[in-house]
Amino acid sequence: MSKMRERLSGLRENYRLTRRTHRWVGWEMLGIFFAVTAIVALPVSFLLNWLTGILIGLPLGLLAMTYWFSRRAMNAAYAQIEGQPGAAVAVIQQMRGNWSVTPAVAVTRNSDLVSRVVGRPGIILVGEGPSQRIGHLLANERKKTARWLPEVPIFEIQVGTESDQVTVSRIQRELTRLPRALRPAEVTDIRRRLEALSAKDSPVPIPKGPLPKGGKIPKNMRG
Repeated sequence: MSKMRERLSGLRENYRLTRRTHRWVGWEMLGIFFAVTAIVALPVSFLLNWLTGILIGLPLGLLAMTYWFSRRAMNAAYAQIEGQPGAAVAVIQQMRGNWSVTPAVAVTRNSDLVSRVVGRPGIILVGEGPSQRIGHLLANERKKTARWLPEVPIFEIQVGTESDQVTVSRIQRELTRLPRALRPAEVTDIRRRLEALSAKDSPVPIPKGPLPKGGKIPKNMRG
């Protein structure tokens, strides 16, 4: 019973946060539910009978409504953290798969930062900040990383709202589209080597407040 209350409480919270960005999400969900139910139920009712049409149409309508809400909730979560330092890291850390994230391997006093991701494509340096500033920070981190691991592919991704940058909502897609060059065992080995090398340097704290107050990334955005 307590688990059911927790789930209902979580759904209400997600709905409340989603409604901040998408004011009409409730009406959208109802519209999709009735539309899909009718589109499925009516032809089945003519071919078989109305009871079968309803029994088939209702679950599909609920499924379509749930899917629409999950997409809206994900979009709202991205919108709430867009532009906040550490937003890209918050998204990547919830991705499924063999991804190892080291937040803020380089940070400036302007809260520009570079985080390091190790995965099947190799090493991905993710920079957050204005392109005219973050480009130099990425270049410096790339040179340092290449000295340590010259044989490993290194990619750079700039996250932001400028035309030549990747938005927070697209960072997951950008990472999954990169070519796979390493085996899982190699990913683990590179991650351990980088951890050992990074331990020699003093840790750099990530800027505080990567997420706005009340901003949460729902679990259903993992994928």
